Amino acid sequence: MTCYEELKARGLIAQVTNEEEISKMINEGKAVFYIGFDPTADSLHVGHFMALCLMKRLQMAGNRPIALIGGGTGYIGDPSGRTDMRSMMTPEIIQHNCACFKKQMERFIEFGEGKAQMVNNADWLLNLNYIELLREVGACFSVNNMLRAECYKQRMEKGLSFLEFNYMIMQSYDFYYLFQHYGCNMQFGGDDQWSNMLGGTELIRRKLGKDAHAMTITLLLNSEGKKMGKTANGAVWLDPNKTSPYDFYQYWRNVGDDDVLKCLRMLTFLPLEQIDEMDKWEGAQLNRAKEILAFELTSLVHGEEEAKKAEAAAKALFVGGGDMSNVPNTVLTADDLTDDQIGVLDLMLKCGLVPSKKEARRLIEQGGVTVNDVKVEDVNQIYTSADLAGDGLMIKKGKKKFHRAQM
Repeated sequence: MTCYEELKARGLIAQVTNEEEISKMINEGKAVFYIGFDPTADSLHVGHFMALCLMKRLQMAGNRPIALIGGGTGYIGDPSGRTDMRSMMTPEIIQHNCACFKKQMERFIEFGEGKAQMVNNADWLLNLNYIELLREVGACFSVNNMLRAECYKQRMEKGLSFLEFNYMIMQSYDFYYLFQHYGCNMQFGGDDQWSNMLGGTELIRRKLGKDAHAMTITLLLNSEGKKMGKTANGAVWLDPNKTSPYDFYQYWRNVGDDDVLKCLRMLTFLPLEQIDEMDKWEGAQLNRAKEILAFELTSLVHGEEEAKKAEAAAKALFVGGGDMSNVPNTVLTADDLTDDQIGVLDLMLKCGLVPSKKEARRLIEQGGVTVNDVKVEDVNQIYTSADLAGDGLMIKKGKKKFHRAQM
């Protein structure tokens, strides 16, 4: 099976502009492709995971990735899939987030001479002259076509700022610039980016002639992948300080039965033949498939040792008799207590189990919190340093979220 055929078999390709030429370039290792990442936070999340895995697959087949960090487009904000305008970030925050992205990407992609490159579109976008841009680039875009783009439809109902309206032009200019200066001949993006990507291909054709080779591909379900990055309590981050390896493992261990095989195909590097065999699994066997998925992805992001610890902790909690030392825990100090006491709401907040005491109160009132296997009935429940000594308190939120608090 060729590289391109495998991408299709894994469900990663949705739309292409010229499948015959694209597949030939990828299979021969001649694709120089880019995927963009806007630095809206100081960590990538699981919504970016599909793109990172794709870059790794293509690099393994001899193609050259360009990881484009949106230090320039980050000043504007992508309106795709948004019903409101993104918060404006300072240059210092954008630069910090870009540095964090690169560190995380290096776990997936090999950077260096003749290998992957990381570029920041601030290097060219921030130096553009507005009048020149209008004349040279703006003239290539039809406002009528732009307004029909899927990425603007949601925002048109509530109001689309002129700032965000320029995002498509900026993203298109990125491909045009990378094509000229980095030999980039292909771009990948989520299915919600299709209009922006076609804009880049059309800009190259308009400015450089019909014979200019520039291809676009969208990833199947990448907008769904972005939703994957969000949970009821926030995002699932790749940074272990934001989402622990155990919580990352548990996130994938708890995917729905209908999604586990899809995630195994799209995100792991297990042979397709092995995954196809799992397609026959039913009932309790699906739980084994989820364990395999969780272990493989935790290994990719955090390393095999952390994956083994997360797996052991999960088995200790849900099967019993295992090593409990790897269960996520928070060590409190005397400063965290008042008069040697701490309320359950504050305890859950300090352990990172809730974003606010209001959320902790709601969970307790709904019967969703237990401490040392005893359901918490009173939102004013108090614990002392003696309760936190030794093995401490095992807090359970919902059915599957465990956390130990100790002193």
